[in-house]
Amino acid sequence: MLYRDDLVTAFRDAHPAASTHILIVPNRHIESLNALLPGDEILGGHLLLIARKLAQAENILAGGYSLTINTGLHAGQTVFHLHIHLKSIT
Repeated sequence: MLYRDDLVTAFRDAHPAASTHILIVPNRHIESLNALLPGDEILGGHLLLIARKLAQAENILAGGYSLTINTGLHAGQTVFHLHIHLKSIT
């Protein structure tokens, strides 16, 4: 586990697709981005801010990184719990 607070948990992907590949997940079960509700704005923003914090901690902030949220089976979502993939570019 790389990070945990009341809202989110972050850990390294078991099958990394990049040299840095971290999953950031809300602690509350949310099936996908489509299941976010009005009132989840704080959680959504927090997920993004934690992604930035982890990018800085992993020394990939300046060089660039990608964030991916797969939503739905046809978009490649295989784990039906909302999560963000934080991946290094190089």
